[in-house]
Amino acid sequence: MQSDIHLRLHELRAAELRAAAPGRPAPRRPLRTQLGWTLVELGLRLVAAPPPRTARLA
Repeated sequence: MQSDIHLRLHELRAAELRAAAPGRPAPRRPLRTQLGWTLVELGLRLVAAPPPRTARLA
């Protein structure tokens, strides 16, 4: 068996075992990372938003 296939199978099995382990919460990202990604998402939403339309009087 090739080493990269063996490593991938090992990683998949380890992930399954971690998911099945009782009483162990999933690791949380640090607050700084969460805040950073939230700001990135907000910035992307602001950039992607269409510009406000101005009313034209005829």
